[in-house]
Amino acid sequence: MKLPTIAALTLGCASLASAWTHSPTQIIEEIAPGSASCDQGNAECRTAKQAAPFIFKSLRRYNLNCPGQMAAVIALMAFESVDFAYKRNQYPGRPGQGTANMQMAEFNLEYAKSIDDVKDKVANLTSVDGLPDSELNRVLDLVVEDDYNFGSGAWFLSTQCGKEVPQKLSSDIDAGFEDYMACVGVTVDKSRLEYLERAKSAFNLA
Repeated sequence: MKLPTIAALTLGCASLASAWTHSPTQIIEEIAPGSASCDQGNAECRTAKQAAPFIFKSLRRYNLNCPGQMAAVIALMAFESVDFAYKRNQYPGRPGQGTANMQMAEFNLEYAKSIDDVKDKVANLTSVDGLPDSELNRVLDLVVEDDYNFGSGAWFLSTQCGKEVPQKLSSDIDAGFEDYMACVGVTVDKSRLEYLERAKSAFNLA
């Protein structure tokens, strides 16, 4: 897969950061240090080199072209997936929760419905309410292929958080990140801020 250049991704963004020299793989490794390698036997794990093409492709697909937007999405996915080691919720092992964005089952159903190659397989579902664990996990299985797995963060920000959050991230990443986490339904704690600070550094936003 040909990896899009950072210049191509940020073309047209109104709030470009100063130029940076890191490659996409280096950016992912800086944000998610554990992604430099994978533990043997963990089939869900992806290294930064493996994940980077899919992540940056998804950012372009969902028109998240500003450094602040990209930094925030990658920081969230890296945190939620433990540096891209997991595609499914490990603790407490919630059925149907997963992707690099570690989305709840209802969002994975909506995400699946947005993907042309997958939507027919969930056409009969209108909600996850009352679904057995096996069906929740079936839906998740449809969106953990690498292309979809690493696209979930960009999809969520661009479709679930309105226009204001992506716009704020492009101009004020710190304030925008608070609104982004509120949209996700979590609070900004020390661990999440550590990922954000690494992401800001990787994109020369610090």
